[in-house]
Amino acid sequence: MVDSIGDSLDRALEAAFTRPAPKSAQAQMKYLVKQMKTTKAVAEVLGVSQRTVERYVVGKLKRPRRELRKRIEREVKRRWQPQIRAKAKKKAASTDGLVVSTRARFGFTAAPGTTDDARIRDITQALPPEFADRLFTAREQGATEQQLQQIAADGLARMYFRANNTRAAGLGVEFTDVEEIEIQL
Repeated sequence: MVDSIGDSLDRALEAAFTRPAPKSAQAQMKYLVKQMKTTKAVAEVLGVSQRTVERYVVGKLKRPRRELRKRIEREVKRRWQPQIRAKAKKKAASTDGLVVSTRARFGFTAAPGTTDDARIRDITQALPPEFADRLFTAREQGATEQQLQQIAADGLARMYFRANNTRAAGLGVEFTDVEEIEIQL
């Protein structure tokens, strides 16, 4: 499965957690009910019946099927340690920036006579805080994967291909066919 930039941003924030998220289905359901206030709200988010949520909370059901287990884990991680998550975002967006490691196809729009054929490249590049801020803000506002890719492409174009805009002025970069991507704070 090809990684998405949004998932990689989520994993980067999870690395900042100071305590592990609940592991058992019962503990995860209890946590979700506590966060969302009602079993009905949890049931709607997970796409199951309210009674199913109640059975997990009291321990009558213990092992959710794979799809439900993944949805539960995703929802717990989205809500786990919101202050730690916010602090990590703020630090990346104001002082630290982030590091993007990717294997993807890069193509260029450049002056005639240059090699602009797209090819697969492995790149690991630190991006300044402004790109971290743009990525996190776009993610929170519901940006599509293509929009997130464009922000990452802009950052890689500026920092890697144009050496922080000290060379290759006007070089446009296409970032496609992402095979792998890992973002670290």
